Amino acid sequence: MLTNERPSCRSLVLSQRAHWAADQAIGFLMQQGLENRDCLSLAAGFVDESRLPVGECRVAADALLGDLASGRQALQYGTTQGSETLRTAILHHLSHLEQVPVDQLGITREQIVLTTGSQQLLALLADALFNPGDLCLVAAPTYFVFLGVLDGVGAKTLAVGTDEHGMQPEALEQVLGELEAAGELSRVKMIYLVSDFENPSGVTLAAERRTAIVQIAKRWSKEQRILVLEDAAYRELRYDGKPLPSVWSQDPEHEHVILAMTFSKSFAPGLRTGFGVLPTDLLAAVSNLKGNQDFGSAHWNQQLLAEVMVSGQYQKHVQSVREAYRLKRDAMLAAAEEYFGPLEGVTWVRPEGGLYVWMSLPKPVETGFQSQLFQRATKHHQVMYVPGELCYPQKTGTPARHQMRLSFGVLSPELIREGMRRLAGAVQECL
Repeated sequence: MLTNERPSCRSLVLSQRAHWAADQAIGFLMQQGLENRDCLSLAAGFVDESRLPVGECRVAADALLGDLASGRQALQYGTTQGSETLRTAILHHLSHLEQVPVDQLGITREQIVLTTGSQQLLALLADALFNPGDLCLVAAPTYFVFLGVLDGVGAKTLAVGTDEHGMQPEALEQVLGELEAAGELSRVKMIYLVSDFENPSGVTLAAERRTAIVQIAKRWSKEQRILVLEDAAYRELRYDGKPLPSVWSQDPEHEHVILAMTFSKSFAPGLRTGFGVLPTDLLAAVSNLKGNQDFGSAHWNQQLLAEVMVSGQYQKHVQSVREAYRLKRDAMLAAAEEYFGPLEGVTWVRPEGGLYVWMSLPKPVETGFQSQLFQRATKHHQVMYVPGELCYPQKTGTPARHQMRLSFGVLSPELIREGMRRLAGAVQECL
């Protein structure tokens, strides 16, 4: 029998991973920024647009395209693992950072994988290592976007106690001991650390703790290897003090520590180029997953960056960036002292580098998206921040709700001061 009735609409069934990845905070923050364009953003973890290396990139592009053969090669597909020229340049870059000759790094360029920013590397590692229910141990607080990545693969995150010197080795030992007693040690796949000027806290992991945490990971690898992921995205943005040896350098066999770095903060985020130094037996899994995604990150971007590094322009640019951000950091700290200093119970961390100041308010003053403070700050005072509770595991603990991450990366020193004045006004109304 013929009928004009339309067939019933069937529901779209999404994967479990799509549900795990839903409702990410980063999307909400970006939406807030678009809907509140007049806001001064102390939230955005972006870099200073005025410091982006237009001139250096123009010179490098001219050099690449000035020769027909090199231009064609740069515009062709690359390999999944990335440009050999850039990976070789990165070996020399690591030699400079670690202050040892290239032949003493203990790796070759074959252990380096180039990715679309370090964020892609974090996602690839989560895919390669975690089954649903596996565990990642993190500092509290820590980089909230990676917490979302872990949620997206069904992993569970457990917070490890920290202080002004970073993750506490004794607290890490305690968590691992409790997991062993509960029969769950085999589920621990990774310890995640932002080693220098942590996003969000601005804290730098103390030198002696870097050694201790690597030793703990090795000692507790009883049922399977526990990897340490060192996220060193801000390593080159040091304004005070002496550089510290990397966590990665504390693992001379390079079997337990993964080093993740990016050129987004030190050079140009638009090039979306990061890299990882991986244990040899992890390379194939990460490369295979990456091959399924993109056959290799943008080859032109890699060749452009290699040209900048080989020519010596990269280090000059990084030095100028450091000088600019030092002034911004100092402007935010001075404004914190001026506007928040008189407010009882308000404290903040003075970072030696990076892009963030971590501020704690009296506990009754909550900072979350639904809080009175966030509404007042964004709607009435036209200023934005990142609620600190996002930076704690949401499903396996009780996040602190009275903290916030403040970024000095985007605004000028004058606008940073004005943004802090506005935010202090909103806080004062809520005290």
